[in-house]
Amino acid sequence: MTHTPAATRRPSGTLPRPPAPGEGKAASRLFTVSIVVPMFNEIENVEPFVREVTKVLDESPRTIEVILVDDGSWDGTAARLREIPAADPRFRVILFRRNFGQTAAMSAGFDHARGDVIVAMDGDLQNDPRDLEGLVRKIEAEDWDIVSGWRKDRKDAMLSRRIPSRIANWLIGRITGVRLHDYGCSLKAYRAEVLRNVRLYGEMHRFIPALASWVGASITEAPVNHRAREKGVSKYGLGRTVRVILDLITVKFLLSFSTRPLQIFGLGGLVSFGTGMAISLYLTALKLFYGEPLSQRPLLMLGSLLIILGVQLLSMGLLAEISIRTYHESQSKATYVIREIVDSSSPARNA
Repeated sequence: MTHTPAATRRPSGTLPRPPAPGEGKAASRLFTVSIVVPMFNEIENVEPFVREVTKVLDESPRTIEVILVDDGSWDGTAARLREIPAADPRFRVILFRRNFGQTAAMSAGFDHARGDVIVAMDGDLQNDPRDLEGLVRKIEAEDWDIVSGWRKDRKDAMLSRRIPSRIANWLIGRITGVRLHDYGCSLKAYRAEVLRNVRLYGEMHRFIPALASWVGASITEAPVNHRAREKGVSKYGLGRTVRVILDLITVKFLLSFSTRPLQIFGLGGLVSFGTGMAISLYLTALKLFYGEPLSQRPLLMLGSLLIILGVQLLSMGLLAEISIRTYHESQSKATYVIREIVDSSSPARNA
């Protein structure tokens, strides 16, 4: 797949662009990076996470910013996060008014990122910040648009997490046509312009590679380290699995019929309408040529129902066409509400 540059605007402000070591040529400069980290009730992990990321930032020759997004935490995470930018201006914090979900948190981080490459990762310390450089370098040196992390040696439970994950990865690959070993790994690196063309809602952050493939993004994967969760509680459960399955159906529809919904509804409508009409013509012939009574024939009811269903499906297709056009015109609407953005210039106060 080939990469198609986005035509949409970048967010206001850009990170400084340092030249490559030993060179002043713009063509060989290092990519700037934005790290986006959603957090929800991770108060025990905030300090160790920031400590690990800060070490990576200090050792990197790149210009890197870190965007920490608090997704409506109620355990004090927001207050802890709010203190960070004053101590280190490379960190920015986005505070939501309530819990909007991981996808919305990632979307907010993406919308406010200023780097050439955007890296998403979890804040529970299961992702290793030291893997960041390898993912970015793969985009920089090999010209990929997306590099997806692959947790080859997962530290999660076999029955409750790893086996369902393998089944889900196989299913997502089959349905979307984009085959990756680990869709569920949050640690992924993206060219910023690719994300400008991808709008997220529901639980669709895990499907970004599939959605980006629709706009021509090139995708690869790279092995990354995975660590067991030591503090806090996992936010994954059965309810989230159900939402992921429903979103997978939506993704399939978006990838296959998002610009032509009448084709899927229309095909079903025409088949239903045509079958109903064929049954009606058959019954009409029986009545006209053989004098057969029709009132007691189940086929009469079936034919009528199929005709009605066909008309309904065709109508739904037309309405979907109108809805899709409206969606594409209004998709700039955010799926989250920000209470506050905190950076190094923000006044100190309790969250």
